[in-house]
Amino acid sequence: MIRVLLADDQSLVRAGFRALLDAQPDIEVVAEAADGEQAVRSIRRLRPDVVLMDIRMPVLDGLAATRRITGDDGLEDVRVVMLTTFELDEYVFEAIRSGASGFLVKDTEPEELVRAVRAVVEGDALLSPGVTRRLIAEFAARSKEPAAPAEMARLTEREREVMALVGIGLSNEEIARRLVVSPLTAKTHVSRTMVKLGARDRAQLVVLAYESGLVRPGWLG
Repeated sequence: MIRVLLADDQSLVRAGFRALLDAQPDIEVVAEAADGEQAVRSIRRLRPDVVLMDIRMPVLDGLAATRRITGDDGLEDVRVVMLTTFELDEYVFEAIRSGASGFLVKDTEPEELVRAVRAVVEGDALLSPGVTRRLIAEFAARSKEPAAPAEMARLTEREREVMALVGIGLSNEEIARRLVVSPLTAKTHVSRTMVKLGARDRAQLVVLAYESGLVRPGWLG
């Protein structure tokens, strides 16, 4: 079972998400939280697989709560998906930099929400839609001048190539087709790159691709 915690200050939102997710045979909502502080306490106690975290909450907002979670070595397997009212939310890129595995708009289609929960458990990032990639590029363009982390020197040429393709939003299957390798080989390259760079998941790998200058805003087409 995929164990989910819902963190949102609107009880109707939590109730709707709970009804949808609990109806799935492989998903269980283990707790709800109305603010970030309560969410962090419950996450440390229950260690859910996925947290659906509203960005704007009282007491402690979703960004601060996410930093606490991703900064806790004991919670390294917890995946955070940020919830936002608008796609072009000013905090989305900061949320991903803070360790979130992606974001969803609250009015997303029910099947997309379910798919998203399953996807992040598998290690995928919710960064596929073109609007999301353009958003990341936009915020990356406003960030500091790219500075490649020292760990980048440990990557092979193929791993750098794969990282760049992840950075522009390609899936493992798309990377495999582009490089004429098997999907398993592509997945292995992605996994090794994440390990070498200390990236929690695919979302952070995308951010690192931009921040290191390996991928530049405007390459998305």
